[in-house]
Amino acid sequence: MSVTLKDFYADWCGPCKTQDPIVEELQEDLGDRLSVEKIDVDENQDIANEYQVRSIPTIVIEGEDGSVVEKFIGVTQREELESAIEQAEAA
Repeated sequence: MSVTLKDFYADWCGPCKTQDPIVEELQEDLGDRLSVEKIDVDENQDIANEYQVRSIPTIVIEGEDGSVVEKFIGVTQREELESAIEQAEAA
């Protein structure tokens, strides 16, 4: 497991529901190359603050060493996420 995708969301967030299938598809396709953490901002405000999440959905891509490679705010397309994951793997 090398790259971590942190998906900050809330159950009441419409755009988050749009983001969900994109993240699920990536998780299925990339399997053991990607670890996905779904973080409910209402239940985990401390983690959201730590990552300076101000609006949702927010996706944070972290490399193997835990450093933030990329941060996406708003619904993000698969291609952009895949590109950031590849960057994180190469770092």
